[in-house]
Amino acid sequence: MKIAFVINQTHKETDRFTTSLLALKAHQRGHEIYYIGLADFYYESAHIAAHVREVLPAQAITTTTFLMEVLRATTKTKMNMEKMDVVWLRFDPVLDMVNRPWAASSALQFASLLKEKGVLVINDPDSLGRASNKLYLEGFDESIRPKTIVTRNYTDVVEFFEQQNKLIILKPLKGSGGKNVFLINKDNRQNLKQTMEAIARDGYVIGQEYLPEAAGGDIRFFLLNGEPISINGKHAAVHRIQQGNEIRSNVHQGAKTQAAIISPELLTMVDKIKDKLIHDGMYFVGLDIVGDRIMEINVFSPGALCQTEELVKEDFSTAIIRNLEEKIGLGKNSLDD
Repeated sequence: MKIAFVINQTHKETDRFTTSLLALKAHQRGHEIYYIGLADFYYESAHIAAHVREVLPAQAITTTTFLMEVLRATTKTKMNMEKMDVVWLRFDPVLDMVNRPWAASSALQFASLLKEKGVLVINDPDSLGRASNKLYLEGFDESIRPKTIVTRNYTDVVEFFEQQNKLIILKPLKGSGGKNVFLINKDNRQNLKQTMEAIARDGYVIGQEYLPEAAGGDIRFFLLNGEPISINGKHAAVHRIQQGNEIRSNVHQGAKTQAAIISPELLTMVDKIKDKLIHDGMYFVGLDIVGDRIMEINVFSPGALCQTEELVKEDFSTAIIRNLEEKIGLGKNSLDD
């Protein structure tokens, strides 16, 4: 099959990205791989094309490092996107929010047009448009999410701070990667107004209750079609532990990883969000879980699958590609394993 990965920009991709791993496994299973930047789409006379970087099965790429080298050395060519079997949206809107604010929304519009023409687009572009910030989580069962306010009013934040025993998390409504996430407590209360105003420069502010379990990090937990990804009884999940005084559990912010313990209670909590994810066409997502709460649902480009596979010792990425093959009708036995 022909799989197009829509990313921010090729030169910003790395061999440790989840997209790189998924693309490599798809390539190794004989599929044609295409990379498309957010600025690479082309429209003419009701037809959608893109300037793509192409990797064909005959190139026999064996590592994600080699894949990145090949992609960067490949000249873009214009291709009809309507001939793609799958267009996989794997970009982070926040990365272009300042310098290219048009990029993410334009890509979603092109993706929606492709969906209308019968191309399989994952995750669903119309749902992604509605899930472009952290308010998406508020549409799920109240029992699985932390107490939250969304505001640009300082008085609102002060009231919430007092209600939560002077211990809250502040972060931007539209953000990723742990950028501009702050813990406010009674000891740094004097910084509350300044912190809130700094975050509000880029839009709305989220205030969340602080969960004591957050001191031990969080669990990145992957779902496919609303279901936990599992092989041999082991789940695609990793426990991320922040270092020193850091409050963020993002790996690129210095967090360390270890095997995650998946309790029956966690699986029960995850089951409560399954139906909505399926309804919204959220094919591949990553949950950030602290204690008995889901802190975030990452629907654009959930990462840390490389670290997960290294710790769990299972090939989750190949299982994902196999599932995708079945989704488009290739069948379980259409390709040699």
